[in-house]
Amino acid sequence: MKALPLFLLLLSLSACSRVANLGQAPDITPPRQSTEFIAMTEPPLLLPPSTGRPEAAASLWTAQPASLVADRRATMRGDILTVVIQIDDKAEISNSSQRSRKAGDKVNIPALAGLPQRIDAKLPEGASMEDLVDANSSSTYAGEGNVSRREKLTLRVAATVLDTLPNGVLQIEGSQEVRVNYELRELTVSGFVRPADISSRNEIAYDRIAGARISYGGRGQISDVQQPRYGQQVADILLPY
Repeated sequence: MKALPLFLLLLSLSACSRVANLGQAPDITPPRQSTEFIAMTEPPLLLPPSTGRPEAAASLWTAQPASLVADRRATMRGDILTVVIQIDDKAEISNSSQRSRKAGDKVNIPALAGLPQRIDAKLPEGASMEDLVDANSSSTYAGEGNVSRREKLTLRVAATVLDTLPNGVLQIEGSQEVRVNYELRELTVSGFVRPADISSRNEIAYDRIAGARISYGGRGQISDVQQPRYGQQVADILLPY
């Protein structure tokens, strides 16, 4: 019974959070609270070393990312690249199975050293050892399943390099939030990429991201209406039928 007050408290807290958002658009996450901003500022980005020569500052031949003659690709922590998401998957699975079985058993003992006749005399009226067992059984099973799935998503999002692994692979993460009226759409992508897979346009396709985690959803008034109420969710969990 001690768990009941705690459960009611949690429900009241969740209800208060919903009431607090009544008539207000969902809040957008401040950019400076994201892991991308932390990767850009902690530690600070490396600056070109000073050579002590004034003409070095005006030279076009530099190995820094700002070079005019080199591909500007993300290579280190804090660099930004574009993730191209073009998902167009389709899957269809169909299964069908059938099973049929029949069985019959019959056992008769008309004579066995006079024992059946002696037993028949003691059995109830209508019972006889002559037809001891006569059984038949049959079973039929038919099953069919069909799965059809189609996913299509075309998006582009900027991601930031969070870290460089010992083998040179880059860990990236990107997020995007778009608020339209009272609905907030959120897009997040993360994973690991090889620097060699980044194109000369500083882009990476989603199918070249190892351990890719792509999330596209939203929160707001429309998403809230589409969700079942807390009481219904609890009932779906507790009720056995």
